[in-house]
Amino acid sequence: MVEQIRQRLMAALQPTALEVVDEGHKHVGHANDGRGHFHVRIVSAAFAGQLPLKRHRLVYAALDGLMDQGIHALSIDAREPS
Repeated sequence: MVEQIRQRLMAALQPTALEVVDEGHKHVGHANDGRGHFHVRIVSAAFAGQLPLKRHRLVYAALDGLMDQGIHALSIDAREPS
C-alpha cells in the first residue's frame, strides 16, 4: 500500500520531497488491528498559494479509490517548496 500511495502522489503532484509512513504499529487494537494507518509528508509546487484544506483535498484526489481499499486513516503534512 505504501508504494501505491507513493506512485499516485508522484504522478499527480510531482513532489520535490515525499515520505509515506505506515503507522499501523501505533494503532494495534483499532479497526483492522491498526492496518491502513498512514502518514504522508509531501512538498509540491502544486500547493503554492493553497490553504491547508485545499492541499489535503489535492492529496485525497490523488488517492481516489485507495481510501476505500486499504487506507483507514491518513495524516497529511503538505507543504509548498520555500
